[in-house]
Amino acid sequence: MKLYIKNMVCNRCKMVVRSELEKAGLLPLSVDLGEAEIKNRPTKNQLQAFGASLKQLGFELIDDKKSRIIEKIKNEIIKIVHHSGENISINLSDHLSAALHYDYGYLSNLFSEVEGATIEKYFISQRIEKVKELLVYDELSLSEIADKLGYSSVAYLSSQFKKVTGLTPTFYKSMKEHKRKNIEDL
Repeated sequence: MKLYIKNMVCNRCKMVVRSELEKAGLLPLSVDLGEAEIKNRPTKNQLQAFGASLKQLGFELIDDKKSRIIEKIKNEIIKIVHHSGENISINLSDHLSAALHYDYGYLSNLFSEVEGATIEKYFISQRIEKVKELLVYDELSLSEIADKLGYSSVAYLSSQFKKVTGLTPTFYKSMKEHKRKNIEDL
């Protein structure tokens, strides 16, 4: 049986959820971003206890179809931007349609309706957070960051960065106090 979990966006999140599943007596077969597969169907009490323990940790069980789809879209974008390790040069709409087995028009309308923002805007916010992370690490040049994150040029990256943050990448990099956001807060 699959359980869908909101705000599960990193490897530590997966470890925490696995631990909570085990504490609740639910045998996890697999735990991935946004979902966990368990061996047996849980009792209502087990599910409520598990849901309560997740809520205390900042997670949430998702039980309706629309919310599950939205969470899958977000997790797919997070995988692309933060966990792929490859240069991002994909067609996002084609990728999401293929990964989620829905028409992109449906996914886009659903996301906008529920989240009040477009998929593209969410994708941009994730990429900008990744740019911030890479600027703080100071291991790549701005040109290398632009290439890694699929920007057509440094000028386009800089323009989008300034539009979202109000700062240039160079100024952001020079700041002593970097203000990055948690992935789940985007």
